[in-house]
Amino acid sequence: MVDIFKTVIVTGGAQGIGRGMVDYFLLQGWNVVMADIDNEAGNEVLEYHEADERLVFSLTDVRSEASVRACIGFAVDRFGAIDGLVNNAGIASPGRIPVTDLSLDDWEKMIGTNLTGAYLMAKHAAPFLKERKGAIVNISSTRALQSEPNTEAYSASKGGLVSLTHALAVSLGHAVRVNCILPGWIDVSNEKKSTVRIAPQLSEEDHLQHPAGRVGAAKDIAALTAFLLGEEASFITGQSFVVDGGMTKKMMYIE
Repeated sequence: MVDIFKTVIVTGGAQGIGRGMVDYFLLQGWNVVMADIDNEAGNEVLEYHEADERLVFSLTDVRSEASVRACIGFAVDRFGAIDGLVNNAGIASPGRIPVTDLSLDDWEKMIGTNLTGAYLMAKHAAPFLKERKGAIVNISSTRALQSEPNTEAYSASKGGLVSLTHALAVSLGHAVRVNCILPGWIDVSNEKKSTVRIAPQLSEEDHLQHPAGRVGAAKDIAALTAFLLGEEASFITGQSFVVDGGMTKKMMYIE
């Protein structure tokens, strides 16, 4: 067992925003349990970090209660405790499909991964988080607040995470804090596994349309997540934080 400041589980931690969190948390000196369904991507991250003893990989399907239970058990067996849980695992595929054509299977897969997975992880991590007065951060999306056409399943799943957040915050109050982050456009080109990684393809217009002056990076979400998991955020629970470079505050009318 490694005796260190904090142990955090990151679902969907092998690629995208989750990979950025794994890298960031390791730099903070934390123990990290990287839970992901992609075995290739997970092992690639382990190799990148040269078998750092603070990082372990749990092959996990968040839609499966048995798999989730095994992940939690693995984390406790490895590090002795759980201080934080980041529910980041999510899918966006299939993309834009008219609601009249969206299959029930595709709907249930999206809800199961993006929403039910967070519920299952919170359910099984809660007893251990209570022991440490730990914290949960759910990763939603600005699509919980605004939509593009034909994105019903994705928007519903991300909106559900916002509601799940404040429900858990009240139910687990006095023992576990629960907050939510709603990322906007976050470029994760460099946080993909090598077989699908491409160079960032961002134009000046992409950056300048954001009031903040740039497209977001995985580190932007990781830094806020780390804060919300930490002691300095001990009076913050049940809240949702939009991190989108100001885009949801920008009126966009055709002139």
